[in-house]
Amino acid sequence: MAHQLPLFEDATARSGLVGDSPEIERVLRIVDKLKNNRSPVLLLGDSGTGKELVARALHRVSPGSRGSFVAVNCASLAPTLLESELFGHLRGSFTGAESTRRGLMEQAHGGTLFLDEIGEFPLELQAKLLRALEEKQIRPVGADRPIPIEARLIAATNRDLAGEVAGGRFRGDLYYRLNVISIRLPTLRQRRGDIPALAQHFLHLYAPRPLSFTREAMNCLTAYDWPGNVRQLENAIQRIAALVSGSQISLADLPTQIRNAGEESAAEPPRLAAAPTQVVPLADAERLAIEHALKVTRGNIGQAARALGMGKTTLYRKMKQLGWSARMHSATA
Repeated sequence: MAHQLPLFEDATARSGLVGDSPEIERVLRIVDKLKNNRSPVLLLGDSGTGKELVARALHRVSPGSRGSFVAVNCASLAPTLLESELFGHLRGSFTGAESTRRGLMEQAHGGTLFLDEIGEFPLELQAKLLRALEEKQIRPVGADRPIPIEARLIAATNRDLAGEVAGGRFRGDLYYRLNVISIRLPTLRQRRGDIPALAQHFLHLYAPRPLSFTREAMNCLTAYDWPGNVRQLENAIQRIAALVSGSQISLADLPTQIRNAGEESAAEPPRLAAAPTQVVPLADAERLAIEHALKVTRGNIGQAARALGMGKTTLYRKMKQLGWSARMHSATA
């Protein structure tokens, strides 16, 4: 990844944008294309897929990278508090306003404003947000004069905003203003090939001493569906690192839910269509073993090679001899 996008040599490890699957490479290529652009970006995807990490990566490569990155979780604030937090207020403008407060939009001036969970933004405040974005100025609560602002806007949601617009729960004009450029983040189960790298990355962050995974444990992590995505994987690895006693992480060290799911979804061994007394040609047995390994790992060449006990180069050569395209097999696995 680093040799293709030198931009992320350092940023990848710091932000958690780890992996080299086609799905995450696609996201990073889009981020790289936007490095000289300040257009609004809408990040779409399930919770835990890393939308804020991508937002920070977009900020770092933007012309306003020297400015502040200000993140607002729209779902965590009540509508009245959100208005004050976002636009600011003057002292005495409402009960409890004992001092003047700069709004987060003003704090993001010259940098990036990240509105997380934008689908939760109160309908009654959406018109004011739209006006601020279009006019590039805000009016704090209780103020008579507007304050100019210039910040790159990045919004994120796990909701279907188009559906919210159709249902009258989100303003269409604001949606189109936010959705100039959209990036959809893949779920972790859509990028299973990145699970080993992510697991090792989090293990390095949280383990107090050098640790490694057994092959069985890593296969179980890779087979699990991870409904909570990368956030759930990070939490699981943090728990494992805190509780494991040996130098290797085995199946027994994995959380029960993950271990049980792995055992239930364990693939059956390949069946050879041969009578007990019939000798199966070695070439056929090898072909079946390779085919099964690629199926279990969903086309991940590195994992399949490790499971087969051979190097990636050897596996590539054997696949070529069998007339298989690694890219085609990965896409159809």
